[in-house]
Parts: sequence; C-alpha cells; structure tokens
Amino acid sequence: MERIYTDDDANPAALKGATIAIIGYGSQGRAHARNLRDSGFKVIVGARHGGGAAHRARADGFDVKAPAEAARAAQFIALLTPDMSHRDVYARDIQPNLSPGNTLLVAHGFSVLYDQIAPRADIDVVLVAPKGPGDLVRREYEIGRGVPCLFAVHQDATGEARDKAMAYAAGIGGTRAGAIETTFREETETDLFGEQAVLCGGATELVAAGFKTLVDAGYKPEVAYFECLHELKLIVDLMYEGGFAKMLHFVSETAKYGDFVSGPRVINDETRTRMREVLTDIQTGAFARQWVAENEAGKPNYQAMWKADLDQPIEQVGAELRRHMAWLQAEAPASAPAERQPASQAA
Repeated sequence: MERIYTDDDANPAALKGATIAIIGYGSQGRAHARNLRDSGFKVIVGARHGGGAAHRARADGFDVKAPAEAARAAQFIALLTPDMSHRDVYARDIQPNLSPGNTLLVAHGFSVLYDQIAPRADIDVVLVAPKGPGDLVRREYEIGRGVPCLFAVHQDATGEARDKAMAYAAGIGGTRAGAIETTFREETETDLFGEQAVLCGGATELVAAGFKTLVDAGYKPEVAYFECLHELKLIVDLMYEGGFAKMLHFVSETAKYGDFVSGPRVINDETRTRMREVLTDIQTGAFARQWVAENEAGKPNYQAMWKADLDQPIEQVGAELRRHMAWLQAEAPASAPAERQPASQAA
C-alpha cells in the first residue's frame, strides 16, 4: 500500500516568511488562497485588474496585484489558471519576475510535462493536486477536514522543494485527509486517461449508446433517459462512498446478476484495447500535441464536437425531464462552450 502522508509529516515552517502568490482565482485558486490564509500563510492574488477574478479576490479581503507584480512580490507562485494559458502567463508574467530559489507550483502537470513551460533551473517546481473541486476543498477545510491530494517534485533547486510542497498541501487541508506522493508524469497521464476513458469520454459515450439502443428498439425516450442517465448518479454515489461492495449491497439481486453476466459483454477485450490506445496517445504526447494545436487554431473542432454533444436527442429529452425535478432547478447547466479543467486545477 502506498504511504499516505498526514499533518504529522508536513512542516509548515518550510514556507515560514514566504509570500504565496495565487495566480488565477477560479474554483481551485479561490479555495487554495482562502485555506492557505486561514492556515496562517501570507497570500496575495494575481489577477487582471478590472476582471471578475480581481473583484472576487478583493471582496474576499485579499491584496490583489497584476499577475506580473504578484509574481515579483512572492517567493512561492501557484499557477492555477487553465492549462492552455500556462505558456503565455508563465512567459509574460512569471518567468521574468522570478528570483533564484523561488518556487513554482501547478495543480496539474500538463504544461510542465508537455513542455508548454520550461522552468528556469534555479527554481523549485512542484505539484499539489487536490482530488476534488474547489468548493469541496474549501468546504471540507472549514469544517476541520480536508480533501485528499497528490504532490510531486519536478525540480529541486533548493533541496527544500518536497518540504515546501507538503507544507502547501497541509495549508490547503490536503494532509488532513491524506496526501500521496507521485510524479508529474504519473499525475498528468493518469488524470488525462481517467477523464478520457472513464469519467468524461467513457461515461458519456456509454450513456448515449445505451439511450440510443433503447430508443432504436422502440422504447420511449423518456424511459430510456431515466434508465441510462438519471439513475447513474445513484450507482456512482454508492461506488464513491464504498466501492463496488457498497453498490452491490444496495442494488437488487437481479441487478447484481445482470452486472456479473452482462458487464463483461459490454466492456470487453476490444474496449480494453481501445483504452490502451487512448493511454498510448497520452504517454507518447500525441494527445497533448493535438490539443495544443487545436487551441492554436482557435479550437474549431473542439467547438464543433461540443455542439454535436449538446445536439444529441438525450440532451433534449433530459432538459425537458429535468424541468420537473425541483431539486435541480438551482443548478443551471453551462449553455456555451468553455474549457473544462480537471477538478484538481480548474481556475
């Protein structure tokens, strides 16, 4: 079993006297900044003057500076903007304002692993990735608990990079729930694979395929929606809370038997071959090159695929059915494309 690090293993003194600049005040950035401040660290926020992020940070009581000014004033810089902005933000605002011995932190290793940024040799480069969205990171901290996190060291110029990363993880509450040491490569490749093969790509395609299979066979779209999407939350919640064991405990005997005999018919050797192909594209950098090129071209394919996803019949049926679910009305779904970030680093 991999060692799980706790508060007892972290040394907050590793960041004693340091000013921490949070560059990017989105979901993760806001949670990190507030938790770190409440843990006793000096925190400033780097955000574009006049923007919504700067307004929110000031309303939260932070000293807000332009990103370049924040980087210049800090010894520890947490870059928590979206992946595809890292290259420009680092080159324009951070790199020219670094001093030897400073620390650069990211919450997802994509930009470092795939050479979107090339950190100077005289700084520490670390990663701390909470395994949950920013609102959960903040909420758990406030009630005295925490969200598990990963941490890693890419570059150790001072000999203290690991201690700093663990101190930061403790500051946001990560070591309360347990922190696991990893590498930039492992964090990035597993995160991308999970999103593509299971959490986002795999899950949505499975749901859409199940819905289409039932509708094509003559069943009502509304009934197909309930069976293939609506009830998915129940199953995922049970697995999240207690693994396969809890899910199997709560579903019917018929559902259990159907799981055992039909699951392997749907997710079979061909599926696993396709999963290995997805992983290979990630490991070789092919996916990263494709995604970077897509962004540089203005994301035309991305926008078209987003629209195609939302134009599926299951989306139209679901929108109508959800109008009758009072408990969902406070949650407004996104209606226009906007880059999805991993839970560990949305900003």
